[in-house]
Amino acid sequence: MKIILLRYLSLPYLSCIVISISLYIGIIPNANAQAPYPNKPISFIVPYGTSGSADLRSRQITQKMSVIMKQSFIVDNKPGAGGNIGTEFIARANPDGYTIGMGNFAPLSVNKYLFEALRFDPESDVVPIVLIEKGPLVLVVNANSPFKSINDIVKAAKAKPGFLTFSSGGIGGTHQLSAELFKQSAGIDMIHVPYKSGSAALTDLMAGNVNMMFTQMYSAIPNIQAGKIRPIAITSKARSALLANVPTFIELGYPKVEVLNWQGLIAPKGTPKAIIDRLNTVANQVLKDPVVRDQIISQNNEVGGGTPEEFAALIKSESAKWSSVIKAAGIKAE
Repeated sequence: MKIILLRYLSLPYLSCIVISISLYIGIIPNANAQAPYPNKPISFIVPYGTSGSADLRSRQITQKMSVIMKQSFIVDNKPGAGGNIGTEFIARANPDGYTIGMGNFAPLSVNKYLFEALRFDPESDVVPIVLIEKGPLVLVVNANSPFKSINDIVKAAKAKPGFLTFSSGGIGGTHQLSAELFKQSAGIDMIHVPYKSGSAALTDLMAGNVNMMFTQMYSAIPNIQAGKIRPIAITSKARSALLANVPTFIELGYPKVEVLNWQGLIAPKGTPKAIIDRLNTVANQVLKDPVVRDQIISQNNEVGGGTPEEFAALIKSESAKWSSVIKAAGIKAE
């Protein structure tokens, strides 16, 4: 009976049966089946130039991630407009997990309040993956400066409003915003002197052309050790082990002057949650690597990690904080 039935089945019909069975048992590959992620190189966008802190950390992290994921990462620097160009590129990329990048303080929490025509929304156009690190700034003066404490600076600023100067690496960066927060907290007026880079601003401070600067620890410490600048106070909650004798602004009576420069991994909106979770897991694994941890901690930064939701909460809280500072100071990007 079975033989008779098969005799009357058409050849195309039999072919369909054979193909269906083959797909089921795995003889013929299913065209709809997706290869495990990642199955090709991942483009990693750095919204700043080469050799800076964001670039160096990006290359360190992606090198470790590539080993774990058994896939290469291609680091692509797209600097300009305070990080906006590179961050917009990430936001506009295909959300398939093959274009991600480094997002930080300025383009994610500050620039939307500085630039009138920002072409992406950091709250809705990108997805946080994981926080990589965060670190304080330190207020420094020239080694020959008469200012040896916060009280010295505040007293002088109140005696001559608009006379003292502070330098920065550009309008709207952490250097300036830290100083503006200090000005608002202390009720003083000082003049902002922006430069094209943080290194140029620090160089002019050491030359005695400006009175003070808020700068990152990694650039301050070598010059402090060389006796070129003097630290006054640090913007973290607790004192730094690297500058144990330098007080925090909090203990000096300025609880609002807590500033952390941070950066972490981001992806375009719409990137599948499974991919975000995979990248988060791998990045957290990298942040447990002793070499990575030592390099981050050696710059007096805190090692990041955690969930995408925790990173998103940090971005949101920082955005609310700095929007009020920027509005009160009337800062606008050039």
